[in-house]
Amino acid sequence: MRLAKPAGLDVVTAEAIASEAGVSTRTFHNYFASKEDAVLYRLEADVTTWVARLAERPEGEPIWDSLEAVVQSVLTDPVRDLDELVAEMALIESSPALLARKLQLEGRVGRILGEAIADRTGTDIDTDLYPNLLQMTAGAACKAAIELFIHGDTGHPTPASIVHEAFQMLRNGIPQPAPSRSTATPGSSEP
Repeated sequence: MRLAKPAGLDVVTAEAIASEAGVSTRTFHNYFASKEDAVLYRLEADVTTWVARLAERPEGEPIWDSLEAVVQSVLTDPVRDLDELVAEMALIESSPALLARKLQLEGRVGRILGEAIADRTGTDIDTDLYPNLLQMTAGAACKAAIELFIHGDTGHPTPASIVHEAFQMLRNGIPQPAPSRSTATPGSSEP
């Protein structure tokens, strides 16, 4: 990430990454098939942490509460730097090679998270819609909240508060909001 921030991933080589890490290029390739895999490694490793944190939640806790608690624990982790996460997301979005690899990764990690949700809810990842829908919905809510925080003036002090709002909407079935003054039809009695 440090090497790719200034000029993008295209100018970074596996040799440069290995040198920065203090290992040989051969050692780098023992762990990663490509520089894209090295950039995305942490995302895949994070899912292992999320699954472990989900397993640690209280047994009778509603699944939405458990999923939100896991996401909040990631967002409020003092070891995790929000600016670094933003830079990582921007780098991925700017690189067609990373975007393609990220799609493959999302398929693998979505399955892992879906299996954990299925175990938790007594459903079957291969035959039930529920765990599949939950893992995709929770992931989309988290992504939407973080992107909105990064790019918008939301009035929220942290992405964690937007994530809380997103999970509240999910718990409530994502009700349609009342129109704001700027979107109300002229002449209508709506505020």
